[in-house]
Amino acid sequence: MSQPARLHDFITAFTRLIDTGPEEERIFSEGGALLADLVAHDDWLPAAYAGTEPERYQQYLLYCDPTERFCVVSFAWGPGQSTPIHDHTVWGMVGVLRGGEVCEEFAGTPLRPSCSHPLAAGAVDLVSPRVGDVHRVSNAFSDRDSISIHVYGGDIGKVQRHVFDPVTGAASSFVSGYANAGAPALVRIIDA
Repeated sequence: MSQPARLHDFITAFTRLIDTGPEEERIFSEGGALLADLVAHDDWLPAAYAGTEPERYQQYLLYCDPTERFCVVSFAWGPGQSTPIHDHTVWGMVGVLRGGEVCEEFAGTPLRPSCSHPLAAGAVDLVSPRVGDVHRVSNAFSDRDSISIHVYGGDIGKVQRHVFDPVTGAASSFVSGYANAGAPALVRIIDA
């Protein structure tokens, strides 16, 4: 049974949190708890926002605040898929809904691996220029899909970010966009 109200309730609560101010530590603490509660239930994400493609992972916009203070995105990972090494330039939280991920963090000049950690279903990870912003994320499984829900401090599909060469550390600019076009999922979920 699908529970589409979970996403609506999360967005309502997160909007209230953002309305009280942009303090990153509070957003991570209180917002992280909200995201953990959302990804603790795998009964609300429509299949259209969990679809994988063989070429690369998919990034679907679920909701963007009207003033772009935050957005909610689902990432659909096919078996063994991973991102390039990249940054975000804004705060972000990653909650694993289904499957698992491996996060490899990078730091320094020149860029070097600093640590790696697994994320199981239900786990929440944090990124920002303050706490660590450069990483590579991979589906932890070579034989099944994984799904994660991301919340970012802006419209991440429009934010100019960087990918980094794994050998030289050289940065190249990119804007990720989204796999889905048209109205975000929240509009469709509420109207369903």
